Amino acid sequence: MPELSYVSGVSDRPLIGQTIGAYFDAVAAGHPDRPALISRHQQIRWTYAELKDRVDAFAAGLLALGLEPGDRIGIWAANCWEWLVTQYATAKAGLILVNINPAYRTSEAEYALNKVACRALITAPSHKTSDYVGMLRELAPELAGAQPGRLAARRLPHLTLVITLGEAAHAGCLPFAEVLTAGGDQHRARLAEIGARLQFDDPINIQFTSGTTGFPKGATLSHHNILNNGFFVGEAIGLQPGEKLCAPVPLYHCFGMVMANLGCLTHAACVVYPAEAFEPLAVLQTVEAERCAVLYGVPTMFIAMLGHAEFGRFDLSSLRTGIMAGSPCPIEVMKEVVSRMHMPEVTIAYGMTETSPVSFQSSTDDPLERRVSTVGRIQPHLEVKVVDLEGRIVPRGEPGELCTRGYSVMLGYWDDPERTAEALDRAGWMHTGDLATIDEGGYCNIVGRIKDMVIRGGENIYPREIEEFLYRHPAVQDVQVVGVPDTRFGEELVAWIVVRPGAALTEDEVRAFCKDQIAHYKIPRYVKFVESFPTTVTGKVQKFAMREAMIAELDLVLEKTA
Repeated sequence: MPELSYVSGVSDRPLIGQTIGAYFDAVAAGHPDRPALISRHQQIRWTYAELKDRVDAFAAGLLALGLEPGDRIGIWAANCWEWLVTQYATAKAGLILVNINPAYRTSEAEYALNKVACRALITAPSHKTSDYVGMLRELAPELAGAQPGRLAARRLPHLTLVITLGEAAHAGCLPFAEVLTAGGDQHRARLAEIGARLQFDDPINIQFTSGTTGFPKGATLSHHNILNNGFFVGEAIGLQPGEKLCAPVPLYHCFGMVMANLGCLTHAACVVYPAEAFEPLAVLQTVEAERCAVLYGVPTMFIAMLGHAEFGRFDLSSLRTGIMAGSPCPIEVMKEVVSRMHMPEVTIAYGMTETSPVSFQSSTDDPLERRVSTVGRIQPHLEVKVVDLEGRIVPRGEPGELCTRGYSVMLGYWDDPERTAEALDRAGWMHTGDLATIDEGGYCNIVGRIKDMVIRGGENIYPREIEEFLYRHPAVQDVQVVGVPDTRFGEELVAWIVVRPGAALTEDEVRAFCKDQIAHYKIPRYVKFVESFPTTVTGKVQKFAMREAMIAELDLVLEKTA
């Protein structure tokens, strides 16, 4: 009988059975003088003792403002020290942190805040072209006349408190700095009481992931989910106490807040933010100046760094390892990272938000060929099987749907039992929708996607969400969105549009309709106006035919990637 595509991860390291707050306190007590955080663009350098002071103060301040364990509190900001303080403070106070993508625009932010009934929101005033306060005022004009903490907005009925980063005052909002000083001794005492009652299976984080029905789903994660995943990802790269990990990846993703932040916490290492958002020059400068040993990034980040005009003048010899993840990793890029960036132990990781995120990761001592052609082997304490359309486990080497089970699997989608049941079966298996193979050595290779998900620069995009939005345009009769290969971002979006009879529409008008309403990476790069779509005899749209037609029309080359 052939060996089946089932693997389970064994380890002599037990799972962590603590909440994030309890674990954080223990690390701060055991390593008070070790560096915990460096935020280069903010000129912040804190030890674990100094970070704990801010975390406890902010957590007490949130309680003083009337927030209760279980309340949802959103954060809408790029990478900064306030993000990290908020992550640990909310965990200690039993609040559920809701990650709002900094690229979100009004309609997406409105949906996210209302879907999980956010009671509070921490926001940057702006970032690049995003005016967050301006968007909030559009959604909640009542903010201008509200007392801080007493917002009553028609379109955001659950939101009562808005906290802003920075020194500028904003009508109806409370500055972050004031929250740091709002708590008294009684609130710190209550914080300790809450910490003693919290359980590690309690929900602590909601991250939105696009759905095939057109609306994002709120993957709900526990202390146990993300603390342990951060730990075992750190174990896989051999992260050491005191080492510096450069994290240009966004904190609203699991890559940033789990693999970087919690990975460093669980190893008493130091997380380093080179800038608010990815800037190749800032990363190169940071690695050299801080002598970072570890660097994280999606393939497009590494490509940008390797291709930077000033790459050659930086000393990157302090690097030894890191993680390339988020989208398929081109083989040649991986080889260049090893040779030109002095990262001989760089690893590949695979997972999804719903699994906290990592399920597979290569080892630092895996042969290079294994690290460039697979996503590694199963992580400790997890199980994976590859199944056919009937749910039966396939033999090794045969493709099928990848399913994951174990400590990392989410609690479910927030307030969405139907879609939770679609993703999580009765035996606890998370159905990923990815097509994969597992070889005789237990190495996994992702060979495709069952669903129509597009991965653009590390961002997972489901075409149906963009289709649903474009359907709102009065001139659009029908629309289909597919992904096509792109040398820079991996994939780009194409919208095929059937215009209503008697109406007129241009490519520029389509993009203008999308601007400031959906995230920039969801705006189709290509727009094609057609009379109809290719379909089967039963009328089902053949997206693969659309993709092939666009590849030929645009003369695109599909590069082979790992």
